[in-house]
Amino acid sequence: MNKFKIAPSMMCADFINLKHDLDICGMYGADYLHIDIMDGHYVPNFTLGIDYFRALQEYSSIPLDIHLMIENVDSYVQDFARIPNAVVSFHPEGCYHPLRTIDTIRKCGARPGIGLDPAMPIESVRHMLPDIDLICIMMVSPGYAGQKLIPHIMTKLHEVSEYIRTNNYKIEIEVDGNVSWENVSKMLDAGAEVFVAGSSSLFDKKIPLDKNIAKFRSILNEYEQRTRKIDVPDGVTV
Repeated sequence: MNKFKIAPSMMCADFINLKHDLDICGMYGADYLHIDIMDGHYVPNFTLGIDYFRALQEYSSIPLDIHLMIENVDSYVQDFARIPNAVVSFHPEGCYHPLRTIDTIRKCGARPGIGLDPAMPIESVRHMLPDIDLICIMMVSPGYAGQKLIPHIMTKLHEVSEYIRTNNYKIEIEVDGNVSWENVSKMLDAGAEVFVAGSSSLFDKKIPLDKNIAKFRSILNEYEQRTRKIDVPDGVTV
């Protein structure tokens, strides 16, 4: 299993040729398929629902990374959490009792995660961290692809990653929003491990998807090799 993971943002995929994009993601080693569910209330946009997820799960063996950007989370979360081998993340402000929602996700068979909006401080989710498997740090205001990175969010990403490491929590740190070629290295340095890659990198239509996935994997592998050497004590070979 890769330490640093690529999660293609399926809202940026070619819906007319979706099978082609899924095949490429499978052949070139995407780790998750990141899919946003939007209800037009929590964010001002709509996306597809549970039938779309089931179709993806039946066709592809890549685990689904389900990001619920919706209100009334508890009315829908069980349907998504029953999809095999899935991660299901939600925004805590979309439900009344987030710890109960996390427990529901796990009991249904999925790995629970939470999304952290750019305006929400780490203190707002601190007491949920021992119970989750993934935290999705929004680097832009949620709802649309193609937005610019909010500059101070990089500092927040570093603070979250340091807090998680200091407390030895086993949580994957995901970044979502403007994961561009320019920003990937900065996000790695700030502690990101899972990259929701969309129109500013993987789905840049000027370059084929397979070449972009290979390029992204090369960046992650080079970073991992470089940091592994830094962490090895003097006199120890790897």
